[in-house]
Amino acid sequence: MRAMLLVNPKATTTNARRRDVLIRALGATVELTVEQTRYRGHAATLAGTARAKGYDVVAVLGGDGTINEAVNGLLNAINGDDAAHLDDPSSGRPALLVIPGGSANVFARALGLPNDPVEATGAVLEALRDGRRRTVGLGQALWEGESRYFTFCSGMGYDAEVVRAVEGLRGSGRKATPTRYVNTALRHYLATDKHHPAMTLAGPGIPAAKGVYMAIISNTSPWTYVGNRPVCPTPWAGFETGLDLLGLQRMGLISMLPVIRQILTERDSLPSGRHLVQLHDEPEFTLTAERPVAFQLDGDYLGERESVTFRSIPNALQVLV
Repeated sequence: MRAMLLVNPKATTTNARRRDVLIRALGATVELTVEQTRYRGHAATLAGTARAKGYDVVAVLGGDGTINEAVNGLLNAINGDDAAHLDDPSSGRPALLVIPGGSANVFARALGLPNDPVEATGAVLEALRDGRRRTVGLGQALWEGESRYFTFCSGMGYDAEVVRAVEGLRGSGRKATPTRYVNTALRHYLATDKHHPAMTLAGPGIPAAKGVYMAIISNTSPWTYVGNRPVCPTPWAGFETGLDLLGLQRMGLISMLPVIRQILTERDSLPSGRHLVQLHDEPEFTLTAERPVAFQLDGDYLGERESVTFRSIPNALQVLV
């Protein structure tokens, strides 16, 4: 079996020595080629060449951003013949293998992998030896003639504003720790406009919901982690179903605190409240805004948008896990 391993040398929770150990372990099991990512979007470019170069597997050692790029490279490399066989993702397309190396590692943990990269490597080596694969669905966001796949979540509004702020801090050399995310979210909440909601939700067979401040779109659960604690605003979301959504129509503390408590402590129950907009297992819906609002995808800030359509792409990818 031939595998291309994409390594993000700036991954949060790995260093050069640990990366070398993991690479040797993988190299003892498969015919391995190692590529280091050098700029934003590089993982997508490399993954997009995997099939043409005859690789059976694209492995990623990095965080959710690097994994997202690799997934988009794999899916965007699909030609017309492949697109006709999306119900059979094993037909000629390299499988994905992930080793968590970031700060949150939501996708890897949602797949059931350990958060520690060494333990996760042991788990994926077992999957390689046993030929154990899982078929997963993805989400897709479309806007202004562009599109991008996501593995676990997207968002518009407040959560994307927090992602933007944290990316700014990372750009100045600070690490994206759980504490930094929480502190940034609290500071940003104080400055958030809580009186002029911008978004409207609509979709086929979905009653329009106006006055949405923030929308979380989920392809799986949890949405993210605070340290080891999962955050579950859409607990019924899964890789085998359509997309889920939680929208907030109020941002005051009296409305927010019960929701925060529920998504932190109740992993199997939907948050409750008259100010919430909720969808489960939907194939498609659109968020439009009266003014440009922040937009993120798998924790990657993608600018401000006025309209984004979200689609579920079932049986999109095979993962060795």
